[in-house]
Amino acid sequence: MLKVQEIRELIKLVDQSSINEFMYEQDGTKIKMKKTGPEQPVSVVYQTPVEPVEAQHVQLEKPAPAPEKSVAVETSAEVHKEEAKQENLHQITSPMVGTFYQSSSPDTDAYVKTGSKVTKDSIVCIVEAMKLFNEIEAEVDGEIVEILVKDGQLVEYGQPLFLVKPE
Repeated sequence: MLKVQEIRELIKLVDQSSINEFMYEQDGTKIKMKKTGPEQPVSVVYQTPVEPVEAQHVQLEKPAPAPEKSVAVETSAEVHKEEAKQENLHQITSPMVGTFYQSSSPDTDAYVKTGSKVTKDSIVCIVEAMKLFNEIEAEVDGEIVEILVKDGQLVEYGQPLFLVKPE
């Protein structure tokens, strides 16, 4: 089975290349990546094998197909991209797969709230990946219009986190 860091590297390589579709299979585990356009994030489908199930001494002849665990952020990302374009808003996106945190610790205030003024160097959140806490900066001067994820939520590479009205 691939490690999270290896999957991240594959996503980054596919995203930066001219490849539109990539599939990898090892020991029954499949990873399928697809991008539909240059501005679209890479869509990833991760599939693991399912063991055959016995029920009252009757063995299934064929194992059930493995359920697809989709980690694609394509649908919600497209909706937020459309909103951002219509209102001339800037999206702050996650640069990696990890866990989103609004503050540096549970007992401190969130870095930003809806209506907060930010500069391009302002820290807006933390994305924790493999026990490393990565501070995410606003990238633009403006006002936070909407926070698109909840504290403690798993986020994907390229997933929109905030909408910012640039100044």
